[in-house]
This record gives sequence, C-alpha cells and structure tokens, in this order.
Amino acid sequence: MNFITKFKNISQKNNSLLCIGLDQADYDFNKKIIDQTADLVCAYKPNSAFYEAQGISGIESLKKTCDYINSLAIPIILDAKRADIDSTNQGYIKFAFDYLGADSLTLHPYLGRQALQPFLDLADKFFFILCRTSNPGAGEFQDYHQLFEKVAENVSKNWNSNNNCGLVTGATYPEELKKIRKIVGSMPLLIPGIGAQGADLEKTVKAALDGDFLINSSRGIIFSDNPRQAAKKLKEEINEYH
Repeated sequence: MNFITKFKNISQKNNSLLCIGLDQADYDFNKKIIDQTADLVCAYKPNSAFYEAQGISGIESLKKTCDYINSLAIPIILDAKRADIDSTNQGYIKFAFDYLGADSLTLHPYLGRQALQPFLDLADKFFFILCRTSNPGAGEFQDYHQLFEKVAENVSKNWNSNNNCGLVTGATYPEELKKIRKIVGSMPLLIPGIGAQGADLEKTVKAALDGDFLINSSRGIIFSDNPRQAAKKLKEEINEYH
C-alpha cells in the first residue's frame, strides 16, 4: 500500500489531518505517544537527526518505532531532508525504505531533478520536498527571485510524473503558503510550524485548502502534560477551520 492510499485510509478513519512529529529517540516514550494518539492522527513523522545523535541505540529505537507504527497501518514520514548525487541517494533509499520501512521521506531540491531521480522513480513511495520552510531565516535564499515559487512549479509540473511528490511549506508563512497552493493545485503539503513555532492555525488551514495537507506538530504534543488531550484539541481545531 503506497503512502497516499495509507494516508487517505487513516485520514478518513480518524477524521484527521494531524501529523505528529516523534522527536524523542526513545522507543518506550514513542510507544506511549503512539498508543495515546493512534486514533487521532493521519501520519507520524520521526525526525532522523534525534535518533542518529544517539548512535546505535538511537537507530534501534527508530527501527522499533517504525515497526510499531507499521503494525498499525499508519503512514511514516521520515524527516531526514536527504539529497545528494544519485549513487549516494541509493544508500538513503535503503535506510529509509528497506531498513526502516518508511512510506515517505523529506528531500532537499537544491541538487535538481537529475540527482533526485532515484527517489522520484520509486512510484510506491512519497517525497515531501522542501519549498518554503518554517524557520525564521528561510527567506535568505528561498525568497530570492521567488525561488520557492520556482521549486513549487518544477516539482508540480516536471518532477511528479509518478504522482509521488508533495511539498514542505511552513505554517509560519501563510501568504507564501497561499501562493504555493495556487501553483501546485491539489498536491499534498506537509505543513510544520504549528505549536512550538507559534504559527496561526486558522490562517494556515485556509491557505492550504483545495488540496491535501498534513498539519504537523511535534514538541507541542509529545512534551505536553497530556499528549492525547493536546493532539485531540489540535485535531479538532484543524477540522473546525477545514
């Protein structure tokens, strides 16, 4: 089952557009979060950096976390922001998909389509490509000659022949998000920046309408006093504005 099918199935079943980022390199911690929120989400997004930083134990936790999520038929977006020459990308592919069993991977567009072709050829996998990111300094390059708009155009018109591409678009920039939606039509958007980064949820959801999207929250849920309640509240707010 490919990412989009899994996403559509679980999104409909849970009536949810909420993706939870798993930014703690501890399987037992993650399992508790998953057990409390599995009926509230449309995907989970472990960030590879937190697990890599712990060495072997971290990678083992990441593998066990992915195995557990897969047993629940919930999509996994591995947030690793990969991109390199095509031969190196084969190594990233084996780790993300053959070893971890992820359904989707985040990618940098900077090396261009030719370098990323080994990813794009995987029709049963899905790739969220950085377009307008949520960090404060994102505009240093992304706003230069509207580079983020060029990325959106290229990915939607030239890279997406297998219908396995989406974009990462930060909730902290709702006007840019609105421009991207107009360019890419209904293409799926992965939207970070809600919660700890303080973006406006209503503006974000309204800017993302007329297409598929996933609202991601990590720290705002997993480190809250009551992760289930925090996830339920955010899910319901997303649905209200949607």
